[in-house]
Amino acid sequence: MEHLEKKRDDAFEFVYTVPDWYDGPRRGVADYQGRPHLYESEWRDGEDMKADTFLLTPIDEEVFEVALEDWKIWRRWETAFHQGKTTQDTHPALPEDQERRRELDALLKERLVSDSSRTLRMRAEFRVRHDPEWSSYGFRPLEVRWEPAAP
Repeated sequence: MEHLEKKRDDAFEFVYTVPDWYDGPRRGVADYQGRPHLYESEWRDGEDMKADTFLLTPIDEEVFEVALEDWKIWRRWETAFHQGKTTQDTHPALPEDQERRRELDALLKERLVSDSSRTLRMRAEFRVRHDPEWSSYGFRPLEVRWEPAAP
């Protein structure tokens, strides 16, 4: 599956995954200049740091595909949870997806990592993205606009 080319006049780009959320997106995969990147918030609990600065690292197609598959498993669980079809006890995957989710998680922990030699520091503005395929359950789909962060 190729990433979605979502270049628009307003410079907002596609956010593919948001597996880490704390008062906003903290980590996941989003496009930067039309290519998938890992984004990681520099904000840390208890520190006086702006919540809108992120480190961006380009990712390869294989890692991108694994991240998307992992996110689809999460979204199936989230939809079922909000529909009352599963409980918090099964989090973060439905019983039939648990084994595959563990395999994907191990791959992502190893390969979806920042590379300081290729990392950019950027400010992010996230907003809700209209997505006709959204189930109407759980987190709304997002898009992001990136700007260089002050040093």
